[in-house]
Amino acid sequence: MSWTPACRLADIPEGGAVRVEFGDLPVCLVHTEGQVYAIRDVCSHAEVPLSEGEVEDTTVECWLHGSRFDLRTGKPTGLPATEPVPVYDTKVDGDAVYIQLAGEAGGVDFGGGAAGRSLES
Repeated sequence: MSWTPACRLADIPEGGAVRVEFGDLPVCLVHTEGQVYAIRDVCSHAEVPLSEGEVEDTTVECWLHGSRFDLRTGKPTGLPATEPVPVYDTKVDGDAVYIQLAGEAGGVDFGGGAAGRSLES
């Protein structure tokens, strides 16, 4: 798999999220606790962008119904969502943020991978 440029690190506010689209794939990039995480930008409970929600520690909240998703695994940490959201590996090189995609299926990790990378990577 190859690394795809996503954005500049400066484009993601600390403790915040931004939406980046790769073709038809919306991705929520989050900069929190010294790491950058990538999670599909669609709540598994309702078709709502997670990038519009609040970031707290290593979770992002769906603003519509309040479900939170772990940025490391994509798993919901509370109801009403019960299904995980895909997460993607990221790396930071200088001010450039990269995401690992190989078509949606190949770049997706449903909970066992190492999504998120420290800024020293």
